[in-house]
Amino acid sequence: MLLPTLLSEISSHDLEVAETLIGVLRFILIFVAARTLAEVLVRFELPTILGELLAGVIIGASGLHLLVPPETQVQLSGVFTDAIAALAHIPGEDVTAIYDESFGALRSVSNLGLYSLLFLTGLESELDELMAVGVQAFSVAVVGVVLPFALGTLGLMTIFHVDAIPAIFAGASMTATSIGITASVFGELGYLRTREGQIVIGAAVLDDILGIVILAIVVSLGAGGSLEIAPIIRLVVAAVLFVVVALVLSRKAAPAFDWVVDQLKAPGSKLVGAYLLLGATCFAATAIGLEAALGAFAAGLIASASKHRHEIQAAVMPIVGLFATVFFVLVGAGMDLSVINPSDPAARSALVIAGFLFLVAIIGKVAAGWAVFSKEKTNHLVVGLGMMPRGEVGLIFLGLGTASGLLNPGLEAAILLMVIGTTFLAPVLLRLVLKGKPPEDGNEVPEELAADPMAGAS
Repeated sequence: MLLPTLLSEISSHDLEVAETLIGVLRFILIFVAARTLAEVLVRFELPTILGELLAGVIIGASGLHLLVPPETQVQLSGVFTDAIAALAHIPGEDVTAIYDESFGALRSVSNLGLYSLLFLTGLESELDELMAVGVQAFSVAVVGVVLPFALGTLGLMTIFHVDAIPAIFAGASMTATSIGITASVFGELGYLRTREGQIVIGAAVLDDILGIVILAIVVSLGAGGSLEIAPIIRLVVAAVLFVVVALVLSRKAAPAFDWVVDQLKAPGSKLVGAYLLLGATCFAATAIGLEAALGAFAAGLIASASKHRHEIQAAVMPIVGLFATVFFVLVGAGMDLSVINPSDPAARSALVIAGFLFLVAIIGKVAAGWAVFSKEKTNHLVVGLGMMPRGEVGLIFLGLGTASGLLNPGLEAAILLMVIGTTFLAPVLLRLVLKGKPPEDGNEVPEELAADPMAGAS
């Protein structure tokens, strides 16, 4: 509800006009800024999500102050308030109050974008490909999760004296691997069908599952503000069981889901069915004390075995393109990058932490490349570099931490620099290592296995 004094001083018509103008102008700013930078980055073969995040930084609390989340306590730009005041015929000081009160609606839209993106991530997870190189992918994934998580968490707590829950969250944010970036580079260089390519893709799927489980537990613990053993055990058990049930349902429940969708004859039935599944799993995850984000990812896993998978994917992608953009722009808009200003002595500690996280992020994933325990010849460096980019998955993790209020501005900025650094560096290093070097004989996955990974699983 708006403040009583504000309601009494502004007519209902002027109030409605002001709210509409503020909402529309925010969306215009978000999409113009995000698409402009996305168009620039896509021409350099970099993730457009980075452009959306940087757009938020530019128009947000660290830049032009045109999109300012209320919790940042940053003053909204006079250009914004004066324009709305003149058009809605209300005092300029009241624009800020209306802006803050209506910001929750924009946050709800961004959450829909996050859940849709996680649903799409689960939907695109090739569990059959994971099983085709299951043992090697599993070992790489476990080392690629445990090593950066342990080194990052312990280093932040012992060296930089960061509190336990923020340190654990920062460590968990380094467990991610961007499937999209690595697959794009491997595909361009002809390495996607190689053994290394299949191992990295499989391990990246497992990384995402393990990382989201860890983050769901950390966010839930952060809400309680304690690190007692009993709640941790309960959450771990609940998260593991939740994911296991989702994986089982991805094999067993697909026919029932398809039958329900087939009974819906009205236009958009597949999209409606997918979002009913999404809502049910988010509700179930929240009801047992986990994050709704884990439920969204689980919904994607369940729908991944549906015969309507590609149609659902095509229907969901435009929603992700719209609403996930809002989510990432808001993440960037809420960041205060003044905490990493090198000219400010008080801010240099955040830069040091960023350098530490970046180093651990590289070492942890590259070392995982040597966790391929097999007699077959493997390019361990290629596997390790393929696991390195955090990309959009790392930004999803960062967004969860920002939304839950677990991170201070310095740690937020440090994680952001780690994600950006590994995302830019990994494709460059992979191209340097693989350029002009065709897959070695005997190291390429047979064509029938690449098309049907289960063909060699038995």
